[in-house]
Amino acid sequence: MHPTSLVLRRSTWKGPFFTAFPSLSTHLKNNQPIFTKSRSCTILPNFVGLKFMIYNGKDYLPITVTEEMVGHKLGEFSSTRKAWSYR
Repeated sequence: MHPTSLVLRRSTWKGPFFTAFPSLSTHLKNNQPIFTKSRSCTILPNFVGLKFMIYNGKDYLPITVTEEMVGHKLGEFSSTRKAWSYR
């Protein structure tokens, strides 16, 4: 049997995992991206409008956070695998 998504969720008493990014307000004002390797960070409502450069193991991929992304992880929006197909 495969575990359900309810089993894989983080405990509610622990709360969401997020990384403390320094100077969020200055990045939002200057429209500069925040470079991060923290793919497991949960997107919080105060991240809306920020630009992140998320590391996928090789490159930094640009992501702009919207309201629909709140509650998801940063790593969900930068794939680590390259698309492959037969020619």
